[in-house]
Amino acid sequence: MLPRCVSTAIVLVAAALGTTSPAIADEASACRAGAGTYITGTVLTAPRFAGGVRRDGVELSHTHLVLTADRDGRVYDVAIDNVFAPGYDPAARTIPAPLDTIRKGDRLELCGRLYDRGGPGIHWVHTNCGASPRPDRPDGWVKRLAPDGTPGDNLEGAMRYCSLWR
Repeated sequence: MLPRCVSTAIVLVAAALGTTSPAIADEASACRAGAGTYITGTVLTAPRFAGGVRRDGVELSHTHLVLTADRDGRVYDVAIDNVFAPGYDPAARTIPAPLDTIRKGDRLELCGRLYDRGGPGIHWVHTNCGASPRPDRPDGWVKRLAPDGTPGDNLEGAMRYCSLWR
């Protein structure tokens, strides 16, 4: 048995080298399989509603938040399509449930498509409605991470409005 200080040092070195738990590695692999980019991080700003264009009479609004990524420490704009949240109501100009429960300080797991508009961002963090995933249209998600790093349910998996893209 190793002395406690040596065991602690091994854990700290593994964390510093970016060693991930099997659950996180599986999530990252699933994201890559869905043609997405995987990011985990801490929410820096409260989510805000952003109006959008209409498609077949349905507003394609977004929820935006800012997140510091664990992988590179960079600050990312996160653009979340509201129509893929289960609580989306096209008549309401508010952040839908469950996106409205995200708070500053929460830890999120994102799978989506990176973009850069004067700074790094990630979008397409939602289902792709069963289409074959491609880098420009990944099968993404937004999941809240529990304190132990376990991912929760996909907050962007509703398929009610998929017909808008068929």
